[in-house]
Amino acid sequence: MMRRLFPHPFLTLTLIITWLLLVNGFKIGSLVMAVILGTVIPLLTAAYWPDRPPLRNPRAVIGYVLLVIWDILMANIAVAKIVVFMPKAQLRPAWITVPLELTSPEAITVLAGTITLTPGTVTADMSACGRALLVHCLHAPDPDAVRDDIKARYESRLLRIFA
Repeated sequence: MMRRLFPHPFLTLTLIITWLLLVNGFKIGSLVMAVILGTVIPLLTAAYWPDRPPLRNPRAVIGYVLLVIWDILMANIAVAKIVVFMPKAQLRPAWITVPLELTSPEAITVLAGTITLTPGTVTADMSACGRALLVHCLHAPDPDAVRDDIKARYESRLLRIFA
């Protein structure tokens, strides 16, 4: 019964939290609307998600989210310093190819989204074979270190979550 009503419980929870953050206030009407949206949207889209990726380590998701939030905060500070204090001549933008060990489309999407959410980097493209991401960095004096950092901080954790 619960599986039929909530075919994607994580999506339901995410939609409820997102709605409450969007309305920027906690009122009973907002909570009711959030629960309605969190229930109806997954029900309407369930047919388009026949094979959900298995989460091998759901607790690792919490750690990953906290890591991404921390990295976003730190990257905001770093980008602000670059924009305000770094002379244009010292700026070293770079295109970096990040080879992927991830195979799940959902995991690759989470990785690409994480890179894009982090200020100073953006995922620009994915190879035709799906085995590499093209990432642009605002300032990357050592592109190999940026690639290795993405693989160590994000991809390795996503491998534990999705693989």
